[in-house]
Amino acid sequence: MVNLKNARILISNDDGIDAPGIRLLEKLACSLSDDVWVVAPTTEQSGAGHSLTLRHPLRIRKRDERHFSVDGTPTDCVLLALQQIMRDSPPDIVLSGINRGGNLGEDVTYSGTVAAAMEATLLNVPAIAFSQYFSGNLIDWSVAEKHLLSVAETLIRTTWPKGVLINVNFPETERKGGARIEVSRQGQRKIGDHIAERLDPRGEPYYWIGAIKSELPKDENADLRVIERGDISVTPISLDFTHYETHAKLTKAFP
Repeated sequence: MVNLKNARILISNDDGIDAPGIRLLEKLACSLSDDVWVVAPTTEQSGAGHSLTLRHPLRIRKRDERHFSVDGTPTDCVLLALQQIMRDSPPDIVLSGINRGGNLGEDVTYSGTVAAAMEATLLNVPAIAFSQYFSGNLIDWSVAEKHLLSVAETLIRTTWPKGVLINVNFPETERKGGARIEVSRQGQRKIGDHIAERLDPRGEPYYWIGAIKSELPKDENADLRVIERGDISVTPISLDFTHYETHAKLTKAFP
């Protein structure tokens, strides 16, 4: 279990080092520990997933003793933080976010916020990804600001096994009587991406991937349902993608 009083905390995100969500997360983390570091992308990397930059060199820009930006992905940031910037005294825990928008259902496979936590987990550092859901044009961070610390403290006291990260989503508005914390499953939904086709000045087509249309799953414990009810979704995500029932079946098929 991490001793928060003496913990070294690393913060990253995918919205960029100057995003309001990461500033709020740092502010909250500083009430947990005096040893908080920030290593985050120079620019927004939403949708980067767990991508690693291999085709060009990366640059680390030092802003001060504990703030660094990287011209790469969230995965790059965490990798460089653990193996370069903080290699002599690595963090005890990594907090990623707070993402501007939910990371629910299949979103976790695209999310740079979740990917930062994933990279830390692969490097054997416990990690939590935080996201604030919103549906309109303006985002309200108040639910995350109100509940994040208590959620984080409970999770860190509880601990979880290696190879698992925790994905936390805060609802846009709390249910009547206040948001409850529900340990949920990763939801599945019917997805229909809106693809907009346009023509450039030369008459050549180009495409924008638009908003995702979805149908909520029937499972009331799915993270998507939890957020819809105005509760806080806490989902443990395993990095072991093996489907063991099929593994056993295929083992018999290939004796």
